[in-house]
Amino acid sequence: MHQTWIILGATSSMARAMARRLAKDGATLLLCGRDMDDLSATASDCLARGATKTEALRFDARDRASFAPIIERATKEEGTINCAVFVGSMPEQSSIDADPALIDGVVQDSHIGPATFLSLLAPHLEERGQGTVVGVTSVAGDRGRIGNYVYGSAKAGFAIYLSGLRNRLTRAGGHVVTVKPGFVDTAMTWGIEGMFLVATPDAVAKDILKAVRKKKNVIYTPFFWRYIMLIIRHIPEFIFKKMSI
Repeated sequence: MHQTWIILGATSSMARAMARRLAKDGATLLLCGRDMDDLSATASDCLARGATKTEALRFDARDRASFAPIIERATKEEGTINCAVFVGSMPEQSSIDADPALIDGVVQDSHIGPATFLSLLAPHLEERGQGTVVGVTSVAGDRGRIGNYVYGSAKAGFAIYLSGLRNRLTRAGGHVVTVKPGFVDTAMTWGIEGMFLVATPDAVAKDILKAVRKKKNVIYTPFFWRYIMLIIRHIPEFIFKKMSI
């Protein structure tokens, strides 16, 4: 059955890598974001790689008026509608500490905007009785760390939302994959000190699509982050609050 993929945040390197892989399978790709020139370039590239159709559409997590046109466009396609969410923003924690007003944007980009979009899309997936949602959260959401606890809290909230959405869509024949990347070589992480075991965007995209095929519920990528975060989650609080990780 033909696959249509809505990709939110399609200007990110992880999203672009996933779109290129989906193009080889002949999917229809609706590439959504704010930089229309970048999206159009990716759309042309994916079309050349084998996508059946590609289209660049405006999406802004802080502008709900941009949501409905994307859903309306997707529902014109026959077959399965899927959605992958790569949206988020991560100012430096020190900048947020100096200006707490930045919290609004982080939470809107990383949680409220994507959750609202998916809530509008969900009835259409239920009606068709199929469809996969890929929600990219972060290992930062597994525990509040001093270096990015606002971003981590937004991603933690989105992960809980995805868990509930998975519970809902499973009953209608759909599925939700929660993706928790570790450090990935992207524009968001450029310049951050102390990064280690950094993955490439294409390696993450490969892991995501493998999880989609196998109907995994939650994945860490690369896989070893599951064990790293298992250790971090189990550090006693009286010790953890003195650590700078």
